[in-house]
Formats: sequence, C-alpha cells, structure tokens
Amino acid sequence: MPNYAKAEFYAAYGLKSQLPVPSGPEIVFSGRSNVGKSSLLNKLCMRKSLARVSATPGKTATINFYTVEDAWLVDLPGYGYARTGREERRRWDELINGYFDMPRPRALLVQLLDSRHDPSADDLQMMEYLQYHSVPFVVALTKADKLKARQKEEAVLHFQQICEPYRAQAVLLTSAQNGLGVEDLRNRINAACEGWA
Repeated sequence: MPNYAKAEFYAAYGLKSQLPVPSGPEIVFSGRSNVGKSSLLNKLCMRKSLARVSATPGKTATINFYTVEDAWLVDLPGYGYARTGREERRRWDELINGYFDMPRPRALLVQLLDSRHDPSADDLQMMEYLQYHSVPFVVALTKADKLKARQKEEAVLHFQQICEPYRAQAVLLTSAQNGLGVEDLRNRINAACEGWA
C-alpha cells in the first residue's frame, strides 16, 4: 500500500522519446484543462505544492511523473484548451498517444470530470479512447464542495448513467478543498496497485 505522504516529483517529459522505462504500477490522471488535477493530486498525497496549481488553463504541457514508493503517479497534460496553438496541441496529442501506445504497467486511470457540468465532447472522446484500449478507469467528479447535498446525489446518479457505457469502474465525488472522496480514491488506487505486486 503506497505511503502517499512520501510522494516525490520525479520528472516532467515533453516528448514520447523521453518517457522513462516502466518500473512499477502507474496510476494515471487525465482530464480537461483546469478541471483540478493538480489540486486533487496534492490532496491525495497530503501535500500543498507537490503538483503545481495554476489558474491558467493548459499550464501542464508535459507528462509529469511522481514516485510513491514502488508506484508512480502520472499526470497527463490537460486537454481541450482552445487557446493553445495548433503546433502545441499536436505535440500534446503525440505525447499522450505515445504514452498510451507504449506497453506500460497502467494499474488504473483516474478520469477527472467537473461535477457541476456535463462532460465535454473531449471528455467523452477520452472515455471512448479508454474503453477502446481497455484501460481500467474510475471517474473522479471534482469540485463537489461547490454542490449542495441534494445536488451531490443527483450528480453521482447522472454521471453514473453517462459513464456506464464506457465501462467506468466507479464514479466518485471528490473535493480538493475539503477532502471529500479522497480516501475512497486512495482505496481504489491501493487495490489496483496490489494487483501489480
């Protein structure tokens, strides 16, 4: 079981050719720009600044690797940011596709979706991609602290219906502000990593 408090930033890679040789189970984080990946990663690892948080969408333009003992947390670049130039978007696409084309020990992917809004076309395309490539994934609904109690229940049911056709293993309400759902997410990750032991 990974000790998340021992998580460390390892390296950032901007090209497929730079990606490190796999050496342990990888937990991948995916989501659109500004959905809260860095914030959730920090909360998961009980750190304030492990992953750099920015209010500027599209800030993570590399694949960032973090070590958690024998496991790896892999933070993919956020997708769907319209102001990114065509060349940069092409590089991101090549980088992300390159990562998924490699035979890596992907134990689980955490697909982040904003709990307050329906998934975007890019979100649906990503889940379709994961289903097609048989990547096991759970959905983390972010920013749940901004929902009222009744809205939380409705959001879970609503997103379960949306995500079911893509074979999401679970839909979890999370908040990087108050820690809602973070322990559930850790348990899912721990179970996935045990399968690679």
